[in-house]
Amino acid sequence: MKVGVISLGCAKNLVDTENLLGILKAGNVEVVTSWKDADAVIINTCGFIESAKSEAISTILEAADHKQEGLQKLIVMGCLAERYKPQLEQEMPEVDRFISIDEYKNLGSILSEVLGVKIPNTYGKAPRVLSGKPWMAYLKIADGCDNRCSYCAIPNIRGPLRSMNETDLVHEAEQLAASGVKELNLIAQDSSRYGFDRDHQLHLSELLKKLDQIDGIHWIRILYLYPDEIPDDLIQTIHDSRHVIPYFDIPVQHGSDRMLKAMHRRGSRAEIIERCAKIRASFDSPVIRTTLIAGFPGETEEDHQENLSLVETVRFDHMGAFTYSREEDTPSYALEDDVPSEVKEQRKAELMNLQMKIAAEDRKKWIGKTEEVLIEGRDGLTGMYLGRSCLYAPDGVDGMVRFRSNVPHEAGDFAMVTFTKTAGQNLLGEEVEHA
Repeated sequence: MKVGVISLGCAKNLVDTENLLGILKAGNVEVVTSWKDADAVIINTCGFIESAKSEAISTILEAADHKQEGLQKLIVMGCLAERYKPQLEQEMPEVDRFISIDEYKNLGSILSEVLGVKIPNTYGKAPRVLSGKPWMAYLKIADGCDNRCSYCAIPNIRGPLRSMNETDLVHEAEQLAASGVKELNLIAQDSSRYGFDRDHQLHLSELLKKLDQIDGIHWIRILYLYPDEIPDDLIQTIHDSRHVIPYFDIPVQHGSDRMLKAMHRRGSRAEIIERCAKIRASFDSPVIRTTLIAGFPGETEEDHQENLSLVETVRFDHMGAFTYSREEDTPSYALEDDVPSEVKEQRKAELMNLQMKIAAEDRKKWIGKTEEVLIEGRDGLTGMYLGRSCLYAPDGVDGMVRFRSNVPHEAGDFAMVTFTKTAGQNLLGEEVEHA
């Protein structure tokens, strides 16, 4: 049996796909990358927002077309299947099986039945098969979310917060390190609440201290922290660690207290500013990344100015802005979407223009500094190496480093680079000559 696997959506979905690949490998299934070679295709979908749903449906329909050309089985899993399974089963009979997220515990048995080959029922226990760069991996420390932000459907799709067992996470990280992973990126819908579902206490600091001791892991980065759940002890843990880098991904969503309350976000504008100031005071060169929403129902021009003011005050290193879109099965779906689309787009543009101006000014502070860079490739035209310093996450959003060197390197190596100039979001530099 030859199976093609397509993964859509976020890094958390990618980890699910890698766990799927793990049980396929354990079942001696051959994974292929071409439609013409595949006996079956499994699509892991996203169903979070409208654009993601459209992409998933288009991918399913494209795969279904190949059933005319020899494809025998088409299986769909992930958030779209979880969210719309009964409707999809009626409307897309060409799909042989929709697998919801709550069925993953029996994924091996389900695939064995549909594909007609024996696949072990060890999803999440068999070693993952990394599908990207072998020196970098995501570690999903929790699934689900209890926050119930009014615009977000994730709790309805993924369920309540469920933290992974600490011992299992450390073991998984050790396996990844043994396989050559040097950069570990911790992910969850809300990483800051790790362990809260067990005893109503935050346990991220404890997990970090154990991960920090693993030989081979050089960088540990945490993605998605809530601003009201970054206590002083977490900041201190990161400061005292050997390998946890001071990269703070804190989606704050808005700078207006009125909007934060309407979004059902905990904390306040003042708390966001205070926590970011605390982070800046605790490290020499911390990185703070965020996202903001423009045009949430009821957002006034005054609220928008508060959003702009927050950007100006905090001076985020990286920021993304998104226009609000109504999402069914969320509390805000019942609200009147009263901000015209052209106003949303204008406000988003103003936020991003301000951020680009701030980032261009602040990126200059890195000129003259020497930092470690994780090499990820080489430009065939210029010969410059391409990589990332601690300033850049691996998701392709933040930017990258380009540098020259007389020393031959392989992808996955680290190099010490002195930055000499900026180019948009990117940094250019020269490798420090070895003595």
